[in-house]
Amino acid sequence: MRLSELLTDDRVAIHHAGSAQPLDKPASLRILGQMLARGARAGAADVERVLTEREQLQSTGIGEGVAIPHGALPQLEAQFAALLIVPGGLEFAAIDGLPVTLLFAVITPKRATGEHLKTLARVSRLLRNKGFRDRLIAAPAPKEAYALIASEEGER
Repeated sequence: MRLSELLTDDRVAIHHAGSAQPLDKPASLRILGQMLARGARAGAADVERVLTEREQLQSTGIGEGVAIPHGALPQLEAQFAALLIVPGGLEFAAIDGLPVTLLFAVITPKRATGEHLKTLARVSRLLRNKGFRDRLIAAPAPKEAYALIASEEGER
């Protein structure tokens, strides 16, 4: 399954530095939780809770400006993804100590551990390319960011 099948353009958001709402790690997880909940038809509080619980174990900031918050809920029937782009960066306790600009969140059914791990590996592979990350960060709108992901996956 392609990431573009787990993601929709309405589950992509861009948070610019001049926005009225300041963004920190808890606020970013709340935004991701709300976006994921819309797709999964799950409670936003439940999704935010599983993302937060996972972050308390160890940061999902994998370095080079990327974080992959993730979690599982028993009531889900399928995996869902959301992308939050923060061009100005966000302190996220990433393993390299650098701010995070791309937060690609994934929630999955509890029973789908193998598929969940494959999805996390796909996200990591996709975001490994610096040129692609730069194009994603520079996307002017969520629809364009989604189209970049779909296009990049089509080239693989």
